[in-house]
Amino acid sequence: MKWVNIKLFVLNFWHNATTPKSFYLLYSIFIVLTCYAAVSGVKNHITQNEIRLDHQVKARQSWEANPDKHPHRMAHFGTFAFRINASLGIFDHGLESFTGNTVFLEAHRQNSVNFSEATFSTGMLRFGELSLSLLLQLVLPLVLFFLGFSSVAKDRQNGTLKMLLSQGATWKEILFGKSLGLFAISMLYFIPVFLTVIIALLIYGQQGANDFLWLRLLFISFGYLAFLFIISTLTIIVSASTHTSKGALLRLLGIWLLLVVLLPKSAQAMGNYWFPTPSKLAFQSAIEKEVVKKGDSHNPNDPHYNNLRDSVLSVHNVKKVTDLPFNYSGFVMREGEKITANLYRKHYKKLISIYNSQNDVTQFSSFINPFTAIKQLSMIMSGTDFSSYIDFQDQADTYRYQLAQTMNELQMEYISPKKESGSEGKKHVVDHEHWSEFKDFRHQPMIFSKSIKEASLTLISITLWMLFVFWLLLFTSKKAKAI
Repeated sequence: MKWVNIKLFVLNFWHNATTPKSFYLLYSIFIVLTCYAAVSGVKNHITQNEIRLDHQVKARQSWEANPDKHPHRMAHFGTFAFRINASLGIFDHGLESFTGNTVFLEAHRQNSVNFSEATFSTGMLRFGELSLSLLLQLVLPLVLFFLGFSSVAKDRQNGTLKMLLSQGATWKEILFGKSLGLFAISMLYFIPVFLTVIIALLIYGQQGANDFLWLRLLFISFGYLAFLFIISTLTIIVSASTHTSKGALLRLLGIWLLLVVLLPKSAQAMGNYWFPTPSKLAFQSAIEKEVVKKGDSHNPNDPHYNNLRDSVLSVHNVKKVTDLPFNYSGFVMREGEKITANLYRKHYKKLISIYNSQNDVTQFSSFINPFTAIKQLSMIMSGTDFSSYIDFQDQADTYRYQLAQTMNELQMEYISPKKESGSEGKKHVVDHEHWSEFKDFRHQPMIFSKSIKEASLTLISITLWMLFVFWLLLFTSKKAKAI
């Protein structure tokens, strides 16, 4: 295989693809879509983060504005946690519009994340938002199919292949040259998109910056380069394996529909069927039943807390809770919060395990679908995937637990054990200065090491796809015919 001949086929493909006026019309439409996707993505990113940061500040001001109050009432007053959109959300929106961005944090209750864009939108959002990643994942492959479907089939029909082969060219040189030529054409589309992303990150990337932002972008870049090479090679292979240009185009469109629509939807449906999730009511009921069995801190006659009270009185060698050196009600609330939090985390861990099993079906489908592989890698590295959303939920619940326990400890320390139980009136209060001592919630992006771990399967699948198309190219070069 001579690289001089391969270079000639690359240049020939480039000339043939870029000569027709339709190429420039197609390219102009793609650039216009790129500009629109970039502007809308940046605008949405800035607007959403400004709104969330503003509401986070207002929630904090509302928290600190509370007067002297009983700590347990403050724990129920609660506050809000807002999820900040990652910087690379400019490029890939991922699940951002579907997962919600706000959760109310209060004692004894782990509330769900609410206010996703999808809940306020029409069903059209389900078809996806126009983003820069969507252009590279769905639109650009169609463009490459259109540019390359006739590259070999047409040469077979007009007799050019016989002339090339008779003059000393080999099938390997023809297929590799045309594949690299189509890949080079794809760079005309790819480079403007990523230059746009880089410029946007340099200007607006400070809001909700990702951990290892530029390294993440590097992984995304290499992932898309590999994906475009896979698509380019598959296009040439299909063209070489089909007798007519029309047949090659129909096959390529059928492949696109199969890989983009049918397989992803089938994988999701199978995941939901094999690993069904409980309803929200069933999930909460299961937790409440275990709380009742384990110990209800709001029930004065609960056996668990009766035994706990006797143990505490025995340890401190007193007969009444009012003789303890701390507020016993605060101690009970602290124990109750610990029990409910542990039970919630146990059930929540099981629920997340089910969701992960469902997602694993989709992830494993990337071994037979390169479109799924690049989509998963793009979302994970952009910080807009399911694992990033779960990471936010974990941060919010950790903060909620710390807030509740801090209020319980304030009650134990500052509310006199001699006073009657209750949280009403001015005698059961602590100074409002304590509210500002507890730090505000700040959402941090998921660390890069976790993202790499989540992306490991997709990175392997993309690597295997690269090896597969190389093998398929060699196999096709041995079986292809000039007639």
